[in-house]
Amino acid sequence: MRSARHLHDAVSALLLFLLLSAVVPAARAQQETDDESEFSYVCGAENGPENWGNIKEEWATCGTGLMQSPIDLSDRLASQTPHLGYLNHSYRPAEASIVNRGHDITVMFHGDAGSMWINGTAYHLRQLHWHTPSEHRVNGRRYNLELHMVHLSSENKAAVIGLLYKIGRPNHFLHELESYLQRMASTNEKEENVGVVDPWVARGDGEAYYRYMGSLTTPGCDEGVIWTVIKRVATVSSEQLKLLADAVHDGFDMNARPLQKVNYRDISFFSPDDHHERYYAAADH
Repeated sequence: MRSARHLHDAVSALLLFLLLSAVVPAARAQQETDDESEFSYVCGAENGPENWGNIKEEWATCGTGLMQSPIDLSDRLASQTPHLGYLNHSYRPAEASIVNRGHDITVMFHGDAGSMWINGTAYHLRQLHWHTPSEHRVNGRRYNLELHMVHLSSENKAAVIGLLYKIGRPNHFLHELESYLQRMASTNEKEENVGVVDPWVARGDGEAYYRYMGSLTTPGCDEGVIWTVIKRVATVSSEQLKLLADAVHDGFDMNARPLQKVNYRDISFFSPDDHHERYYAAADH
């Protein structure tokens, strides 16, 4: 009887361990880190990007990982990959709040905001946030702003869509959030409900994209992230850029991680033109 009880206790402990092991990475992948006081984007500082891996044991990958993000998406290194096909996503309006995480401004979805599909797996949209200037570069060029749309699968694997912006006409999605950002900047509020938000508006246009395997770009820099960076560059006004900078905490108005080494990773590129050429070539045969 005693041995049966011991077996029951051991099985219960094992199940609890497995549950916690699954939950903790999920929370980290979705929220990244919420404690901005422990790291900075100031190169050369004790808690700057080059030292993130030394600040905490669980952040070690920031310094030792070989698949880190962001990178320079060079057409010289990218391979044309028509079989990737068009992005398969189905977004929908959902309840959301806008959150000042200190190191960035984030829109957190509280309902079902839809998904994107990669290789038969659904990745559910959880949140989106901005980095100034852009973290990824394209052929060496850095842009004024980058939006990250963070998705998670049921197995807690992350997939992120990155969108690049240059100074120009106001961005429609940011325009819809301007009143909340202004209030957040003037009151130092941490979070505010914004009602229903439509992520289709954030996604914008552009079908050509780069694809590679990388990491989160804030501590703990977890790897295994599927990155999709849209090639078409959208626009944002200088006033909207300033509004995002004013809303975050002092010292985080520039919140872009420096470029990381590619380390012989494959960079794929999908273009609708290449996809059409392959389709019609196959049809001719």
